[in-house]
Amino acid sequence: MIHGAHFLMYTPDPEADRAFFRNVLALPSVDAGEGWLIFRLPPSELALHPADEPLLQPAGGQDMLGAVLYLMCDDVQAQTDALRARKIGCTPPKRAPWGMYVIVDLPSGGKIGLYQPSHATAIERPEKAKGKT
Repeated sequence: MIHGAHFLMYTPDPEADRAFFRNVLALPSVDAGEGWLIFRLPPSELALHPADEPLLQPAGGQDMLGAVLYLMCDDVQAQTDALRARKIGCTPPKRAPWGMYVIVDLPSGGKIGLYQPSHATAIERPEKAKGKT
């Protein structure tokens, strides 16, 4: 039985990006040893998009499919304002057919997405689950 997913992000400055995920995004983590943090992510979903050629990342001796991370939120403008207040670079919010989004700068120079979906999602949000019987 599959019980979770473990995402790998490759970064030229893992310590700085770990500090960002820990201190700025406040994601809980465990230390797997020697400061190697593994972060608990919010509930997740996976979308498979078409590509002209695969985005590949070598791992485990194989070329594996790469991925792009978009964190999801209820109010992208409020989240962007909170990040900018902490001096985190973000693009201006943009509207797309699938929702409002920004691109967030990581300390390493990498980037992740943050979006407010306007489409149906595959995850159940905790506040919606509370109202269920």
